[in-house]
Amino acid sequence: VQFVESGGGLVQPGGSLRLSCAVSGFTFSNYGMRWYRQAPGKEREWVATITSAGGSTNYAGSVKGRFTISRINAKKTAYLQMNSLKPEDTGVYYCNRQGVTDSWGQGTQVTASS
Repeated sequence: VQFVESGGGLVQPGGSLRLSCAVSGFTFSNYGMRWYRQAPGKEREWVATITSAGGSTNYAGSVKGRFTISRINAKKTAYLQMNSLKPEDTGVYYCNRQGVTDSWGQGTQVTASS
C-alpha cells in the first residue's frame, strides 16, 4: 500500500492550492478516502472525507466552504482543492483510506504565509 501526496507549496494567505494523492497496492474504488493534516507541534487531524464512489463528502468545520475533496477512481487519485488559505492551514497534508491507517505516505507541505 502506497500513498504519494503532491501539490503543496508556499502561498500567500487568500491563495489556493490543489493537492493530489496517488495510490497503489489496493483497490482504490473500494475505499472512502480522507485527507489529514499535521501542523508543527500538533497532532495529526482529520480534514475531509469522500465516499468510495465520490457521492458524499464531509469536512472539518475549520475548512468547510473553503476546501473541496474529490476523486477520480480510474486514475486511483484523490484531490483536495484548497481556496482562501489561512496561516492556520499550514502543515503537512496526508491522505489515507477511511477506516484503515496502517501506513502513511510522506505527505506534502503546505505553507500559507506572507
